[in-house]
Amino acid sequence: MKEILNYIKPYRKMAILAPLFMLIEASSELIMPKLMTLLINHGVAASNSNYIVKMGILMIFISIIGIIGGIGCLICASIASQSAGTDLRRDLFIKIQNFSFHNIDTFQTPSLITRLTNDITQIQMVILMSLRMLIRAPLLCFGSLIMAFTIQADLAIIFVIAIIILGIVTFVIMRKGMPKFQMVQKKLDSVNTVMRECLAGMRVVKAFVRHDYEMEKFNTANDNYKDTSVKAFRIVIFMLPAMMLILNVSIIAILWFGGIQFSDGSLKIEELLAFITYLMQMILALMMIAMVFMYISRAQISLTRIKEVLSEEIDITDPANPLLPEKSLGSVAFQNVSFRYKGGSGEPVLENISFTVDAGETIGIIGETGSGKSTLVNLMPRLYDVSEGAIFIDGVDVRNYPIHELRKRVSVVLQETILFTGTIRENIKWGNKNADEMQVMAAAKAAQAHDFILELPNGYDTELGQKGVNVSGGQKQRISIARALIQNPSIIIFDDSTSAVDSLTEKRIRHSMKESHSHCTKFIIAQRISSIQEADKIFVLKDGKIAAQGNHKILMETSSDYQEIYQSQMKKGVILDA
Repeated sequence: MKEILNYIKPYRKMAILAPLFMLIEASSELIMPKLMTLLINHGVAASNSNYIVKMGILMIFISIIGIIGGIGCLICASIASQSAGTDLRRDLFIKIQNFSFHNIDTFQTPSLITRLTNDITQIQMVILMSLRMLIRAPLLCFGSLIMAFTIQADLAIIFVIAIIILGIVTFVIMRKGMPKFQMVQKKLDSVNTVMRECLAGMRVVKAFVRHDYEMEKFNTANDNYKDTSVKAFRIVIFMLPAMMLILNVSIIAILWFGGIQFSDGSLKIEELLAFITYLMQMILALMMIAMVFMYISRAQISLTRIKEVLSEEIDITDPANPLLPEKSLGSVAFQNVSFRYKGGSGEPVLENISFTVDAGETIGIIGETGSGKSTLVNLMPRLYDVSEGAIFIDGVDVRNYPIHELRKRVSVVLQETILFTGTIRENIKWGNKNADEMQVMAAAKAAQAHDFILELPNGYDTELGQKGVNVSGGQKQRISIARALIQNPSIIIFDDSTSAVDSLTEKRIRHSMKESHSHCTKFIIAQRISSIQEADKIFVLKDGKIAAQGNHKILMETSSDYQEIYQSQMKKGVILDA
């Protein structure tokens, strides 16, 4: 729990005040039975009304002080726990934001969501309970024990026996229950996974009428979570009846032995009542301690899961001595580049790739599914790092660039189009937050998005739903292209980013970019030859290697793989004049 203490340190004033306030509350509760004994002994028994009034006023005053102490403790503990949890969640989110694609692949997204929410909530709860209960409970427990010894030492031995038995019972229950709670968090991950997949793919579910299948899958995950939770809590709930049994047996023992002492005059009736009050306070305090330790054990599981993310080594970081080229032109050189995924089969996805691209050239990349097209372009902005070889942009190894600077120069329109909740203008300005209205419109026009945006009810101020659900696939792709163009990079990568756009609109986008971004080096991954037919160079990838390269005319004469793709698209009517 040292990690938690580090997050509490900035709020140590509140963390110190909370126990002090709790000390006031616990002290007031401990002194009340003693005052009650004095009230009965010197007031009621002696029929001294003045003493009764004075003692009554004192008890009310002490009760008010105790209430103030309890409220003060709750306020301070809440501030400390919520603030520490907020800082922890912020650091966890920042760490995830710095993850490379490989780091992201290591953790499932639903699991990260659970760690950011439920696991941190568990830790916040433990901090809150610790600042309150871990101070209150020991004070009440040992305070009640001490007060009992001041009344009658022989009878107080029952308290010691009860503490020992309760300690053994709590240890056994917690030892059996904690592994179950670890499974509970994993089952919660599974529920979030199924729920996220279903909600994200709701349109597909409806299109294929798979409601029943998805309901069955969710119910299975939900029931597993419920069953595991029930099994975990089934063990823990034995703690309450066990403690109540020990409490009742202890009360019987006190009444039995206390009755004997009362009969021979060594114990007064008000002292016997105080004994029972202190016993109940002590047992309740022990129950609080057991409950806190149960939450601490659960939080330890959550903390372990959080530490897994925080301790994950980020494999793509800024270089110790960054370099930048004198000019940002957009030339690219691959030198014997090979790549394999960490934790994969070990087979290279790309093998011994070498080529050079001059600034301002347009490069087409085509090949069958799984040939390594997307992987190749993802290496340029260091979304992954090469396994062997090197990539140079403007003569500088990409691993020597500051990451932020590199990704400003290399803009990517990913295969999966992701838009964010907000207006269309805000989504386009993701590429350049300082862009003015003219730049936003120019980027939209280059991406052939301006016309359809103006047809929307609020134009550029139209609010997009989550992932852009209220625009079509082709419109989303054009907005994402505008987002990349407004960045004005030296290299733009289009990873099959016009697949949902018709051929005529795609042709207009290509021609428009020739005018607006002629200086940019363009890499276009495409399934349709018509998309890359005008490229200066075309790379044909096959099994992670460049099987052929050249312009469209050369490849039609020399590459059987390219000819095969062309003929197959001709038969389907995909090829159009560029």
